[in-house]
Amino acid sequence: MEPGAYVALEAAYRNEARRVRATLIRLLGNFETVEEALHEAFAAAADRWPKEGVPANPYGWLVSVGRFKTIDRWRREGRLAQALLAVAPFAEASPEPAMPEVIEDDELRLIFMCCHPILPPDARIALTLREVAGLATEVIARAYLVPAPTIGQRIVRAKAKIREARLPYEAPAPSDVPARLESVLKVIYLVFNEGYTATEGDALMRPVLCDEALRLGQLAAGLLPEPETQGLLALMLLHDSRRAARADAAGDLVLMEDQDRSLWDRERIDEARRFIADALAQRKAGPYLLQALIAAVHAEAESIDRTDWSRVIALYDVLCQMEPSPVAALNRAAAIAMRDGPETGLAAIDAVTAAGELEHYVYAHATRADVLRRLGRVDDARASYGRALALTRQSAEQRFLQRRLASLESTA
Repeated sequence: MEPGAYVALEAAYRNEARRVRATLIRLLGNFETVEEALHEAFAAAADRWPKEGVPANPYGWLVSVGRFKTIDRWRREGRLAQALLAVAPFAEASPEPAMPEVIEDDELRLIFMCCHPILPPDARIALTLREVAGLATEVIARAYLVPAPTIGQRIVRAKAKIREARLPYEAPAPSDVPARLESVLKVIYLVFNEGYTATEGDALMRPVLCDEALRLGQLAAGLLPEPETQGLLALMLLHDSRRAARADAAGDLVLMEDQDRSLWDRERIDEARRFIADALAQRKAGPYLLQALIAAVHAEAESIDRTDWSRVIALYDVLCQMEPSPVAALNRAAAIAMRDGPETGLAAIDAVTAAGELEHYVYAHATRADVLRRLGRVDDARASYGRALALTRQSAEQRFLQRRLASLESTA
């Protein structure tokens, strides 16, 4: 029995399941069939890898087993004739002919397919995050600041629309790629965000998601080297450059102001700067490039006190005009608190949160609590920290907020 088989199986599920699912969707033609094929492939691996050893290419092995087990099931059920068109390209041993597609990666191709213009924008992204990235409905809902049933309904309607319209499971024509790009980039960034700051669980980060989002970002920037693809890739690289400094040895959260900046990955920062320079040379800016420019200001600063907060605020001003959002406005207000002091910052934060859109957003309450703490308003800070603690489902964040509450108690 191969001793490392179960470790390899767990690693394959963690690292390869999304790619295997994407390839099987291309080969088998629909989401429902693929879920069963994916399950059968991993069940077969759990049975055979401990006896036969781990294959050299786990991804290829899982795709092959999932594909042929589905064919066998269709045959047993007498459905092979109906599925013949889907089966034909891979039924023979000869390699598949090269297809005139601009997107060669199965996962990126599937993201572009799910972001079809026939679907409403929010439905496209929710469907893709659920079916391609494998994020839970509750996680997607928190990203959108809406109830989980709302996201569930969007996904169900999107799947029904795909069935009714009989959308082909194929990459878009080159001329159709730009129209889908905005949704595709949003999917990639939301996957990265879930990896960079996990919304639930014991670990602060899910590095596999960060790495996958960066891989997809590299592919997208290579496919369409325009300011927004380059800006998104630069933004992710800049955030990811701080990976080693974001948690201490115990896995507890370390805020940017307290991070050891010598741990920041300077190679990633330099790579991001090159993408920013290439994007700026095209004299066109979008929301991702603006956010990358903000992240670059932080990367250049020697400390939180040496940060050019006026430049950060100016960039947020442009971002809020270009793509207004309560989260961007909150970040701008937090920057005002750093430049102009907590009292002015609190007024800016309260102006943003007054509309109620951020009532269930953990970081709105945590940001307000920190400003109140700096003002010495202990009772108000305690209430805001308590609200943030009630909202978060992430263990590292819970411990951080509990420590802040304990520090307020000792101060009082």
